[in-house]
Amino acid sequence: MPRQTTADRVPSRPEPLPRGAIGGAAVVVVGVGLVVSRGDGAAADLGGGVLYAVLVTLLIALVAPRRRPVVIGAVALAVCVLVELAQLTPVPTALVEVWEPVRYVLGTTFHAPDLAAYAVGVLLTAAALARVRHAQTRQAQARQARLTRPSG
Repeated sequence: MPRQTTADRVPSRPEPLPRGAIGGAAVVVVGVGLVVSRGDGAAADLGGGVLYAVLVTLLIALVAPRRRPVVIGAVALAVCVLVELAQLTPVPTALVEVWEPVRYVLGTTFHAPDLAAYAVGVLLTAAALARVRHAQTRQAQARQARLTRPSG
């Protein structure tokens, strides 16, 4: 059996997710979220929840770009759920009274359907990050194959 060389092995550390693209996507999500937040009704509320979760997931990916998308998603969902549960306490409302923009980050009113919206937003974003990671891995493998191909 032929010995496996260093070039034949898949790198143990994945390449980081592309921070520039993730940051750009986060800026777009903030803009869309601000527009959606001006709407009324259930669609605007749930759409805002989905976008909030997308943004949280993207921000975690920016901070930890080498983590697996499933881990990024799990942390993002935990953060979203904790923020929603915090709305059952007076803390977010008190913070909003000090500085109004905190409302966009913490909210003030618990709304159980938001939990489902967060799950959807995190799932969609983690799946997109997984696709990006898969494409990066395939590109790295193709580069590695070109480097180790014997010249003829």
